[in-house]
Amino acid sequence: MSYSVGQVAGFAGVTVRTLHHYDDIGLLVPSERSRAGHRRYSDADLDRLQQILFYRELGFPLDEVAVLLDDPEADPRVHLRRQHELLTARIEKLRQMAAAVEHAMEARKMGINLTPEERFEVFGDKDPEQYAEEAEARWGGTEAWAESQRRAATYTKEDWKRIQAEAADWAERYGAVMADGEPPTGERAMDLAEEHRQHITGWYYDCGYEMHRCLGEMYVSDERFKAFYDTMRPGLAEHLRDAIVANAARHSS
Repeated sequence: MSYSVGQVAGFAGVTVRTLHHYDDIGLLVPSERSRAGHRRYSDADLDRLQQILFYRELGFPLDEVAVLLDDPEADPRVHLRRQHELLTARIEKLRQMAAAVEHAMEARKMGINLTPEERFEVFGDKDPEQYAEEAEARWGGTEAWAESQRRAATYTKEDWKRIQAEAADWAERYGAVMADGEPPTGERAMDLAEEHRQHITGWYYDCGYEMHRCLGEMYVSDERFKAFYDTMRPGLAEHLRDAIVANAARHSS
């Protein structure tokens, strides 16, 4: 039995465009073609697609996925075992974040004012205010740091909820861009990089394109920043860094 590209897209929750892209780069080439030349996918193709989506969800770049799946000596059980270990680690991290969110929700419901430490507990040991201070120390952006401090001091709990809601919505949409296999130089990724810059400018300090590029580099080079973004979606830190660079380039041209 074989399936059309539309059917497979529906099964897997991906776009037809993504499947076309996978075919174009040789990552998932349909086993059959109809007489009219339309793609037809077999059960074996669906098995391969499942493996691809597992690795993509775990943040592996498409070229690395291809290498892993096309290794003639690789045992399918090895793939499953590796994916299980990576997914288990991710689930534990998400469980910890969920517990922190529940704590914050309960505190707000009871009218308890959270301390600054508790407010950012959802991010583990990755305190955004600490990172802003480190950014100041690295780049001498004393005015940016002072401005972020002035603004943050005026924010209410509702403001912080809005900041976190905006960030969560942005992360979900950026994750969708990555899930669709779109490159950092694509319009959607660059638009979200620009939105990221404007979020910083709107809530913390004036973040120009050069400053934004510096932040993007730090998101990758600093393990704490990298962990923060990769918790949203594995591989997001590097993808975002590259999108920030591309976005800055298009605005300087």
